[in-house]
Amino acid sequence: MTERGEEILLQLDTPPNCPQCEDESLLLARFPHSWRNASGDAVPGMREALLCRCCNRGEQPADALIALFTVDGLLDHHNVDTFGELRT
Repeated sequence: MTERGEEILLQLDTPPNCPQCEDESLLLARFPHSWRNASGDAVPGMREALLCRCCNRGEQPADALIALFTVDGLLDHHNVDTFGELRT
C-alpha cells in the first residue's frame, strides 16, 4: 500500500512481453500516479511499468531486481522480504 492507502499490484505470472524488445518481461507493476493538469488540479490515475532483463539492465534499482530473479528464478512468499528491501 502507498502512503495514501492505495494498492500497488505486482503481476508475476505471465506479465506481457516488453514493448521495446518483445522479450519476456519479469514483472509488471501497476501503481497509483497523479499529475497536475493545465488548471493545476490533481488528476489521479494509475501507471504500469514492466521489468525487462534486457532493456532495464544497467538501471538502478532494476539491476537489483534482475539479479534477484536471476538467482531465485521467481518472487514468492519465501523471498518477498528481500524484494521489499530493494525499494528506493
